[in-house]
Amino acid sequence: MATTGNVQGSDEETRGSVGVSANTAFTWQGERHEWSVEEFSEDDKGVKVYKCEECAKPFSCPSLLKSHMRAHTGKKSYKCEECRRQFSRLGDLKTHMRTHTGEKPYRCEECSRQFNHVGNLKKHMRTHTGEKPYRCEECSRQFTEFGTLKTHMRTHTGEKPYRCEDCGSQFNHLGNLKKHMRTHTGEKPYRCKECERQFSEAGHLKRHMRTHTGKKPYRCEECSRQFIELGTLKKHIRTHTGEKPYRCEECSRRFGQLVRLKEHMRTHTGEKPYRCEECGKQFSKLGDLKSHMRIHTGEKPYRCEECSRHFSRLGTLKKHMRTHRRNST
Repeated sequence: MATTGNVQGSDEETRGSVGVSANTAFTWQGERHEWSVEEFSEDDKGVKVYKCEECAKPFSCPSLLKSHMRAHTGKKSYKCEECRRQFSRLGDLKTHMRTHTGEKPYRCEECSRQFNHVGNLKKHMRTHTGEKPYRCEECSRQFTEFGTLKTHMRTHTGEKPYRCEDCGSQFNHLGNLKKHMRTHTGEKPYRCKECERQFSEAGHLKRHMRTHTGKKPYRCEECSRQFIELGTLKKHIRTHTGEKPYRCEECSRRFGQLVRLKEHMRTHTGEKPYRCEECGKQFSKLGDLKSHMRIHTGEKPYRCEECSRHFSRLGTLKKHMRTHRRNST
């Protein structure tokens, strides 16, 4: 086997040649733009021998190393003719071009869904196989994508790298920052095709659509009552369990729903955020304002099934119903 030879870079950034032996490793000197030589032991035979001087990552051939070096130098030699966006690797440009052509050459054999990148197909396949190769070392929770694991790790570290420039709020996920930004911009990009109502989040639109379809996917195992939202089911379950997880710090009274605790807290603070536009009267609860508004509108939505009399408040109807029960005894 030959033990010496010459290697000369073909790239315009590479200059000169170096003598090599079987125990020679090449190292790309990023700042000097030249090859250097590094010896390795007999035990290291068979390992990848082209190593990046910046981060020590090894490669099996010079072309892969040179492609990798662009991540350090920032060089982007490949330009999209459609939008002028530039890329450091030809493969990245080819993948990007599919966003313009609409080409999706990678197809799922299970459900026929198609993708423009093989990596996206691989991620999607895990929805069929149930594979979750990325595991959190802190809590052992597993994930289908590495990016999801990285985001999850911030729940342990407390890291919030995404900051709102308007109000300083910080977030552990870029998507959460984008959603938050809509509270400043007022943007509502998700529109209901049935009633034209717009929403700032896709999830809010999805829940709203159930008001049109009548779909109630969340069912109580105790009483079979069904709900549009999971959160509403969870609140309802507490009527069966008696759980009251929300506690008032002032008087220790407990509540099954956070909104009820917030309403209660106003009895301590005296806050009355709901104001009648007709007479200026203020209320601590939204429901009390709505009931009050019926004084002005004359609306009486609660009807007695016995005598057809109408009432503006549910409580007043309940009191009235007792007069029928007393009369029947």
